Amino acid sequence: MALPKNIGTEKPMEKKETEAKSGKLSDFRIRTAVAEDVPVILRFIKKLARYERLSHEVIATEESLRKNLFGKNRFAEVILAEYRRKVVGFALYFHNFSTFLGTPGIYVEDLYVDERHRGCGFGRALFNHIVRLAKKRGCGRMEWSVLDWNSPAIRFYKSMGALPLSDWTTYRLIKEALMKLANQRAKHRTGK
Repeated sequence: MALPKNIGTEKPMEKKETEAKSGKLSDFRIRTAVAEDVPVILRFIKKLARYERLSHEVIATEESLRKNLFGKNRFAEVILAEYRRKVVGFALYFHNFSTFLGTPGIYVEDLYVDERHRGCGFGRALFNHIVRLAKKRGCGRMEWSVLDWNSPAIRFYKSMGALPLSDWTTYRLIKEALMKLANQRAKHRTGK
């Protein structure tokens, strides 16, 4: 997940940045994405992938996003940040569950703000929107991942009180390994 490069860096604030951070910017809003926003969502996913140097991994399509975000089974939610009626950022998140806490949580998969709109408080506003949503929904925690080289994002998260979980290692089964394992398990059950 990426955040603005200049979060946590000192620079003089322009009037629009001061207003955004104090919540007085009337031209900024956060809204829930709808199915018609799928092309915009995909565009932001690709921008995020480029920022994270992972463009080669993006295989999402408008069709797959429409099905999984707005279809019969909705697997995640998306919010969009708009400034002067133009989408300048997005966040995608979903619920997980903590067995230790016995409560739901929210996992933030992606949070991204266009480069030219970074440092205006829009990323913080998106993040805080999800924090308030987690509180409203009775969540016990909120989690996300950050690339270890993304020091501006790490400083930002730490400034908000977040703690890195250095004693945990993330594992992942990608599509090929997932399918191979699923097929092995199916063969094992049927004996074929």
